[in-house]
Amino acid sequence: MAWFSVLRRRLTTAAAILHGIANIVSGKYGKPTVELKPGDAAPDFSLMGSDGRIHRLSDAVGRSPQVLVWFPKAFTTGCTMECRSLRSNGDALRGSGVQYFAASVDEPAANAEFAASLGLDYPILSDPTRETARAYGVLGPSGFAERWTFYIGRDGRVLAIDRHVSSATHGADIAERLKALGVQQAT
Repeated sequence: MAWFSVLRRRLTTAAAILHGIANIVSGKYGKPTVELKPGDAAPDFSLMGSDGRIHRLSDAVGRSPQVLVWFPKAFTTGCTMECRSLRSNGDALRGSGVQYFAASVDEPAANAEFAASLGLDYPILSDPTRETARAYGVLGPSGFAERWTFYIGRDGRVLAIDRHVSSATHGADIAERLKALGVQQAT
């Protein structure tokens, strides 16, 4: 069955590339109109998670920092590596006291299947309307989310944004970034 997973990732990646090119050529999504920066209030969201629950940023404000990891497309090669990296570094991330999520513009059923196929221990949020992706400025002309990560403080403000992400090491990179930001388990 491993060959099927590899084939599926390659075909999904190729299809996403073609779909993205068609969206760019048609101008369907245009360029992002929002550019968040550290210190800005993070846009609230209310998105279905792969765990079947609705997750809201506003529910965590005042309680815990958040990490929102945007990725382009479920079942693609880079996104699979990135989500696995987050899973592999889950103990370090949870040890920082953050809630963390991956997010994409895929439908909830696709993200639930993707999360289950990888045995993820964190939810993937679905934004099929692309409203939250637009609010965060991550919706690219391709119609997919850019691979960016937002670090959001307990106060609901953006602490930092990673716009240059390495899929294979992203979980460890996030853990290091949280340390550098001084984000740690509340006592």
